[in-house]
Amino acid sequence: MNIGDKIRQIREAKGLTQKEVSLTIGMDQSQYSKIEKGKTDPSTSTVDKIAKAIGIELSDLFASHDVLKDINSYDKSLMEKLHLIEQLDEEEKKSIFNIVDGLVSKKKLRDTLTNALSGN
Repeated sequence: MNIGDKIRQIREAKGLTQKEVSLTIGMDQSQYSKIEKGKTDPSTSTVDKIAKAIGIELSDLFASHDVLKDINSYDKSLMEKLHLIEQLDEEEKKSIFNIVDGLVSKKKLRDTLTNALSGN
């Protein structure tokens, strides 16, 4: 299986379109399509961008294990939600990111306090 086939399989398993991935990495969709079809060899930096865009590690594209087994409904649901967020206007996106930042900060504080109280 060539790299393009593997990218396509993972992209489809995650419920992403070629357009979504190509927009994420800043590439023309027709050029991206050529990569998936094996008609062009992408640079390492392009493959790295694609891997990030489809939510995997670069090494997963070259691994002998089946990456598709690791893709579950949670991944699909999360990716769908991210795509919905991308459709919001800037003010709405900012509000969502503020909420996420607040929750992450709260978790970090809770973890820090837990470690301090337990003597770690």
